[in-house]
Amino acid sequence: MDERLSRILEKQHYHIVGSHSGVKLCHWLGEKLLRGRSCYKETFYGIRSHRCLQMSPAVNNCTQSCLFCWRYQGLSETGLDVEDDPESILEGAIEGQRRLVTGYKGDPRTTPEMWAEASEPNMVAISLAGEPTLYGQLGGFIDACNKRGMTTFLVTNGTEPEALERLDPLPTQLYVTLAAPNEEVYRRLCVPLVKDGWQRLIRTLELLPDLNTRTVIRHTLVDGWNIGWEKEYARLIETADPMFVEPKGYVFVGYSRERMRNSNMPAQETVRAFSDNLAKETGYEVLAEQGSSRVVLLGKDKRAMRIGDD
Repeated sequence: MDERLSRILEKQHYHIVGSHSGVKLCHWLGEKLLRGRSCYKETFYGIRSHRCLQMSPAVNNCTQSCLFCWRYQGLSETGLDVEDDPESILEGAIEGQRRLVTGYKGDPRTTPEMWAEASEPNMVAISLAGEPTLYGQLGGFIDACNKRGMTTFLVTNGTEPEALERLDPLPTQLYVTLAAPNEEVYRRLCVPLVKDGWQRLIRTLELLPDLNTRTVIRHTLVDGWNIGWEKEYARLIETADPMFVEPKGYVFVGYSRERMRNSNMPAQETVRAFSDNLAKETGYEVLAEQGSSRVVLLGKDKRAMRIGDD
């Protein structure tokens, strides 16, 4: 990793792991430890917020420069020249998490029991920054997580369908971000760094029904950019046939503030209206929502929501 980038990320409270991976505490981990407030993943799926490790094995490598992305994009690369060992990445990520949560130990709002649990994460959100599927040993990393009994959520922008086809084992839950209803909006909002990004995303959607894992389509909703095309989104959802759909509002944070405006952040009422319209178009039902995260969950079976219950 470029030394300048490493310094920038460390100032933003990342823990750098090896040559291309990183860990950063999620806002909701702190909220759970200090105030007992949980994120939508706990509300929807039963994941305990304070035991979730947020990381990426490709922290500076991506095939898109999305305008709504909060990460630093000044030195982005579209591939990995050298790849670290999966086991060493997981070990380094867990050690990084332990170092980052140290500061909560002495806070009277945090119980010793919850702090100890936060130091032993049992869930890995492979979603922090970059495009994780660019890491060629991603299957080995997920396997290492499985051996520790850790749940894995993988978030991808869908531009690497070949990586998903050969991914073994698959994560506990696979997210594909679908932030545009058509190629024109995709090019303007997601700014692909590969010439056939939209076509590759469509191939990923076509692949999803055959993947033997929990699948989710994530709509990152940006007011003034990609809201109002529910019919077009519905056709794409029909292709992907996911278990769940998550319309989630863009949040005006990080480096996205250099590209977006506060007015691009939709209110929960807007996210819910979009979700209600999308439910009518797709036959999915609104199963849950969490206003603090500006997110709604659509699905066909409420009983399948929580991990381990389906």
